[in-house]
Amino acid sequence: MELKKNNLLIVDDENANLKVLSHILGTEYTIYTATNGANAIQKAKELQPDLILLDIIMPEMDGYETLSTIKKTEEIHKIPVIFITGLDSVEDEEKGLSLDAADYITKPFSVPIVKLRVRNQIQIVNHLRTIERLSMIDQLTNIPNRRSFDIRLNVEWKQAIREQTNISLLMMDLDKFKTLNDTYGHQQGDIVLKKAAEVLNMSLRRPADFTARWGGEEFIVLLPNTHLEGALEVAEKIRADVEKTPIVFQDGKEINITISIGVASVAPDKSSSIDAFISNSDKALYLAKEAGRNKVVSCP
Repeated sequence: MELKKNNLLIVDDENANLKVLSHILGTEYTIYTATNGANAIQKAKELQPDLILLDIIMPEMDGYETLSTIKKTEEIHKIPVIFITGLDSVEDEEKGLSLDAADYITKPFSVPIVKLRVRNQIQIVNHLRTIERLSMIDQLTNIPNRRSFDIRLNVEWKQAIREQTNISLLMMDLDKFKTLNDTYGHQQGDIVLKKAAEVLNMSLRRPADFTARWGGEEFIVLLPNTHLEGALEVAEKIRADVEKTPIVFQDGKEINITISIGVASVAPDKSSSIDAFISNSDKALYLAKEAGRNKVVSCP
């Protein structure tokens, strides 16, 4: 399978420079172009390039102002920018770097230098992206972790407020997991957690539904645009799927486990609290355990 190319946005008011840089870098990267600062900012928001190559001397909005605006704009402030310019004084380079430019290349430029400096920045971008991705994934179960869930919940919460729709939450706990760990050992317990995560993913049918490991033997599922009745149906399906799925240990032994699920649902407004929403699902989970476990309970 061919690897997806990184994207570059080249900004210069001279078409000849755009053509030369596109020719130099086009074999390794997907190239987008802009001919002025305002258009560059608009395209950066739309395209989210991995790197911007920016000329300084441009009419209306020069490169310095363009970079300053990029760094103040939430959606694009993290995109690295390399100045490629005919301004070659130490003062000009110092000014560019003081504005948080990632690098500074002077014209007439050396083709190998342009390629190497762009490649260096792209390697940094890709490395940071890998670290970010790994920091959002639970390493044992390979599903999103609590940090990832918190970010997703904030996004869906704001959307539910804007669109005046319901959002639902399933807080789940594997029943008697400590006893299982004590009986069979932590390695077998890890197998149980991995299998439970697989079952959760398979039980969710909509792309927008989001499952994560909350911590220990607890999992959580976010159901955007879902009323309480729909959330209870999803929860019951998960409960039944977990109960009927055998878990095979390394020695061939099979066991079955159960799960308790607390359900909360709300149509949030600006006065609503995310913490209260999570707390309600946690209270419902407590009630499910108190009712004998292997049950689905909603918070009254």
